[in-house]
Amino acid sequence: MVNLKIDGQKISVPAGTTILEAAEKVGIKIPHLCYLKDINEIAACRVCLVEKVGMEKLVTACNTEVEEGVEILTNSPRVREVRRINVELILSDHDCKCVQCVKSGNCTLQRISNDLGIIEQPYKNIHEVNRWDFDLPIIREASKCVKCLRCVQICDKIQGLNIWDITGSGYRASVGVGNNKKITNADCALCGQCITHCPVGALRERDDIGLLRDALADPDKITMVQIAPAIRTAWAEGIDISKTEATTGKLVSALRRIGFDYIFDTTYTADLTIMEEGSEFIERFTHKEDYSWPMFTSCCPGWVRFVKTQYPDYVKNLSTAKSPQQMFGAMAKTFIAQKLGIDADKIFSVSIMPCLSKKYEHNVDQVDDAGHGKDVDLVLTTRELDRLIRADNIQPDDLKEESFDPIFGEGSGAGVIFGATGGVMEAALRSAYFLITGENPEPDSFKSVRGMKGWKEATFEIKGLQVRVAVASGLGNTRRLMEAIKKGEVQYDFVEIMACPGGCVGGGGQPVHDGCEYASPRGEILYGLDKFSGLRFSHENTAVQMTYDEFLEKPNSHRAHELLHTDLENWDLEMKL
Repeated sequence: MVNLKIDGQKISVPAGTTILEAAEKVGIKIPHLCYLKDINEIAACRVCLVEKVGMEKLVTACNTEVEEGVEILTNSPRVREVRRINVELILSDHDCKCVQCVKSGNCTLQRISNDLGIIEQPYKNIHEVNRWDFDLPIIREASKCVKCLRCVQICDKIQGLNIWDITGSGYRASVGVGNNKKITNADCALCGQCITHCPVGALRERDDIGLLRDALADPDKITMVQIAPAIRTAWAEGIDISKTEATTGKLVSALRRIGFDYIFDTTYTADLTIMEEGSEFIERFTHKEDYSWPMFTSCCPGWVRFVKTQYPDYVKNLSTAKSPQQMFGAMAKTFIAQKLGIDADKIFSVSIMPCLSKKYEHNVDQVDDAGHGKDVDLVLTTRELDRLIRADNIQPDDLKEESFDPIFGEGSGAGVIFGATGGVMEAALRSAYFLITGENPEPDSFKSVRGMKGWKEATFEIKGLQVRVAVASGLGNTRRLMEAIKKGEVQYDFVEIMACPGGCVGGGGQPVHDGCEYASPRGEILYGLDKFSGLRFSHENTAVQMTYDEFLEKPNSHRAHELLHTDLENWDLEMKL
């Protein structure tokens, strides 16, 4: 243990603790902009400078370890003066039009500047000029970049794609796409983790709210919205509703206030996905010699982009089943339109997703099979939903409990856990067990695939058959798993991959809490909803049963393949509007 003083308070901490961590233990907050624990500890911003008594130069708190007997001052006159100057210099290179920024009110630089009382700028503003195609799903505004390098480190260390890098040198140093590439020909998976870890508004998703407004105002359009399982865990984080008050019923109420004609739950088609993907797995498993192994899940477009660019030989191993988003789009403009008695050509199909790559997926030509334009017309992120609610001045206290529209609003607990890492695998195994044995397993029989560990594996026995499975979340973990498979070090039958750490609950379209990772508590909410659900098996969803009885005939039928499956090998990686 190391004994020291911080702002007059005596403290004892383990050797190797940084000054920043030691200060937090006694409730002293040292401002910082670039720091992310274990990821970005390069002290680039110089905002966390503190004074070590007796030392002439100030030191950075985020990467300076404590020393025995030292005295630290975190807010001395020297510290305040230098910290203020450093922030003013950062602001001189920053587009400070905060009222036009998506991070306004949730921006670390804005908060630090306000806390320091900076109301005038003594330096000339010389921010970088934006050179970006603003029609792309991911937007980078160079004029707002503070060169903290978080995006570089997240993409390198966590996702292992090395998309971002320092470009130029000296005064012209900037952050951009590495290797002199454009984002459109880089191997970006569009996971959006760089966005959720950017402390300012330099990275964001393309804002498509205007397109939704146009559709809502068009009397010839029937607006139909689906909400992904992970949305229910995070939708209210940006509008000041407590977790206990942020029910799915109030979310439905907000969507009705916005003006949607029909509101459904993507959990319905998550259950449909399980029936298709589970049946496909059984077909492959019982005819092993006809297929390449293992079989991979295919519902995460970030993962699909990753495997197509990094491991193209394994694209044939992907399940051909579409994602729940795209299955819902196909059903919306065929069976759902038929059941509701509405003109499919008038449907404007919207999905609200925790994901950035879904903005890419819905524009892939190979997923449009309903015959009425695009199966999914528009994708909004959770953050866009929150901005939409605020823009419509919808007050949380006014929201009442409302239900999804009937028939296609039903979903199982198995469909709900789709949003958490391991959830797709667990849901699939529950129904695969039924399809093989004719009886349900205990719902929690496969819970060993749960948890935040980046790479999990398990073996289950179903009617004497050994099924070896693996689950990975985060593309860095995925690369390690893929390399092990490629080298023959591991062998699996079924593998679930999600591009974002923790799964969709930690997706690149979810609300941002700087310096905090919320995937784990959000995932726990989904598993809690599953535990107390009266329906825990996808094959028992009556809407799914009706869909097969009246429209698709059976899982993996000819019609099911036409509408619910896709040719992933021919997917174009182009980022379209």
